[in-house]
Amino acid sequence: MTTSSTAPGGLAPAPGAASRGRILLAQTRAEVRMTLRNGEQLLLTLVIPLLVLVALAKLPADVVGHDPAIDAVAPGVLALAVLSTAFTGQAIATGFERRYGVLRLLGSTPLGRTGLLVAKTAAVLVVEVVQVLLIAAVAFALGWHPVGSWAYAVVLLVLGTAAFSALGLLLAGTLRAEATLAVANGLYLLMLALGGVVIPADRLPGPLAAVVPLLPSAALGQGLRDVLLHGLGFPVAAAGVLLVWGVVAGVATARTFRWS
Repeated sequence: MTTSSTAPGGLAPAPGAASRGRILLAQTRAEVRMTLRNGEQLLLTLVIPLLVLVALAKLPADVVGHDPAIDAVAPGVLALAVLSTAFTGQAIATGFERRYGVLRLLGSTPLGRTGLLVAKTAAVLVVEVVQVLLIAAVAFALGWHPVGSWAYAVVLLVLGTAAFSALGLLLAGTLRAEATLAVANGLYLLMLALGGVVIPADRLPGPLAAVVPLLPSAALGQGLRDVLLHGLGFPVAAAGVLLVWGVVAGVATARTFRWS
C-alpha cells in the first residue's frame, strides 16, 4: 500500500518557514500599522510637529534669525519629526513591549532579536518618510522656499534617526516602562524648547548657546538649516556630532539592553 502526499481535498502540504526577508517585511508592516493606529503615537509623530510648524511659521525674524520665519522653522520641524519618532515614540513603545513580555516573545520566534531591531528601525524610517512628505507639503503651502541639496538633508536625517533610535532603545532597555515614559517625554519637551531643534542654538540665552550645539537635537536642526536654509555644503561638524552620539549610544544599548 502506498501513501499519498496529498492531503484530503486535494491540497498538498508545503511545510517550511518563510524566508528571512518576508519575515522582516511582515514585522515591519506590523510595526508601522501599530504606530499609525495608535492615537498617542499619531499625536506625537504627526500632529505635534505640524502644529509647531504652523504656530511658528510667523515668528519674528529676530527669534529665528531669518525672514520669512518659515524658511528657518521648516528644517527644524523636520528635525523634530525625527526626534518624535526615532527617540520618544520608539522609546515609549519599546519600553512597554518589554514590560509586557512582547520583546522576549518576538525575540524567540524565527524573527530573532536582531531581526526585531531591524524591523523596528525600518518601521521608523517608513513613518519618517510619511512625516517628511506631510511636513514639506504644509511648509510649501505656508511659503517655504528651501535651497541646497536634498541629498545632504536625507543623509542628515538618516544619521539623526540612527542616533535618536539608539538613545531611545537605550532608555527602553534599561529603565522601567513608566520611567521610560516620563524621561522620554521630559527630554522631548526639553529638546524642543532648549535643544536647538527649532530655535537655533545661537538664539538661546547665556551659556546654553555654547553647550547646546553638542546635543544631537541641535546638530540635526542646525545641520538641516545649513543645508536647506543657507544652501551650504555638507555640514561635516553636525554629521560628526550625530555620528558620535549614534556610536556611543549604540554601544551602550548593545551592552545594557534587557529584553525582559
